[in-house]
Amino acid sequence: MSDTSNPTSPAGPFSQAERDAVYRAIETRRDVRSQFLPDPIDPDTLNRLLRAAHHAPSVGLMQPWNFLLVRDPAIKSQVAAAFTRANTEAAALFPENRRALYSSLKLAGIEQAPLNLLITCDRTRGGKVGLGRTHAPDMDLYSTVCAVQNLWLAARAEGIGVGWVSILRDTDLRTIFALPDHIVPVAYLCLGYVAELYDEPELQAKGWANRLPLEELVFVDRWGGGV
Repeated sequence: MSDTSNPTSPAGPFSQAERDAVYRAIETRRDVRSQFLPDPIDPDTLNRLLRAAHHAPSVGLMQPWNFLLVRDPAIKSQVAAAFTRANTEAAALFPENRRALYSSLKLAGIEQAPLNLLITCDRTRGGKVGLGRTHAPDMDLYSTVCAVQNLWLAARAEGIGVGWVSILRDTDLRTIFALPDHIVPVAYLCLGYVAELYDEPELQAKGWANRLPLEELVFVDRWGGGV
């Protein structure tokens, strides 16, 4: 006899078409920097993206994320200026033989994208003792990253590009957005419709790096253990 006090749904694989769609979203997702169209994201589509992010797995069901929508050109301009300062510092850190290539890369679309989105982590949500965090306190941060990935895959299915701007100082984001001390900025994203995407990751297409072979990254039973 089934337990009707805890409703469940049948488990099992999706249809082949549904599986293909999931894997297509994963394999064709790109970090978009320069292909944004000016068209605004309509409210219903944006709500679907945020709901997808909000349905991400979170340890202890803590749901530590918040979503700060950024549309004001003046605020975008402040973030872009913060990026430019950080990017200038970053360029000097690379070996001299890579600096020219680094400087040629388009690494942000802050002012070009119609919408920016700051996803944060509330480190106090769930209280001082949280299920699943007693011995791994950073699980709230990892859970928030799952929300980022959910949104990114949903955006790919909607034909919306996403770019993660990581070359920013936390202190700048805290100042610009008046973030409380217990709120951690996890991902600053640029969102917008795109007409086309690279067939491979842009950094691979432009010669910065290549995807590593999967077989070199899989071990069995112990570090370095052969398959």
